[in-house]
Amino acid sequence: MKPNEPKAIVTVSNRPKRGVPEGLWMRCPQCKATIFRKEAEARYNVCPECEYHFYLPARERIRQLLDEESFEEWFTDIRPRDPLEFNDRIPYAERLTAEQARTGMLDAAVVGRGYIRGRPVVFGVTDFHFMAGSMGSVVGEKLTRAAEEATRLLLPLIFVSGSGGGARMQEGILSLMQMAKISAALGRYDKAGGLYLAILTNPTMGGVAASFALQGDMTVAEPGALIGFAGKRTIWNTVRLELPEGFQTSEFLLRHGFIDRIVHRKDLRTEVARIIDYCEH
Repeated sequence: MKPNEPKAIVTVSNRPKRGVPEGLWMRCPQCKATIFRKEAEARYNVCPECEYHFYLPARERIRQLLDEESFEEWFTDIRPRDPLEFNDRIPYAERLTAEQARTGMLDAAVVGRGYIRGRPVVFGVTDFHFMAGSMGSVVGEKLTRAAEEATRLLLPLIFVSGSGGGARMQEGILSLMQMAKISAALGRYDKAGGLYLAILTNPTMGGVAASFALQGDMTVAEPGALIGFAGKRTIWNTVRLELPEGFQTSEFLLRHGFIDRIVHRKDLRTEVARIIDYCEH
């Protein structure tokens, strides 16, 4: 360095580098696009690129479908038990405690009364986030009681199913019997002249699909929902059958007459109100 040449000034800052906050972006599992989370949320949690319908928690389903602050939740004190003292990787009792802490729910179903565009309804929803939405004694009891209340009040009944776990194996026959119990309650509701609307979301599988989910007077599904009993891999491993392309999607089921309509999430509230008006007049 020459004698009269100014020295370079080096400054050191202790301020941490600013990065992109976590959670701003999300990846679509269908089209693989990276999308802005708030944009997806503004579209009812639907991908803006390919219309893929993301998972929605039960409380968010209630907020999107029912009129604001109209939902009155029922049977909030029913808690699951561990009658078989079931153990797999961890004891069932510990698994329930962990799921309740993680989700803030006592079990996978929420039921109650609310309004859809001013129309009173009895409403129930299963949440995939709690043990894959599997149906145990509490889920069966809540949905059965909801059907019985709809019968007593002579109100339309709406169940939104999002169960990938079917009947809950940790409760054995006590879980399987819920299929018959809910079906019997729906049968009594039907004899009383009630309107039962089933809304199927991704995924709706196992004992849920084999019972209340596909018994609606009107059955609608969200686009691209996986609906069926046993999954593709299970069918191949058991009977070695290669299934058709798109088998067990809502689009496939619509073409083969298993469901009545496919409705985009943003239109669901309006369409449900329209179905109620059409069927009750």
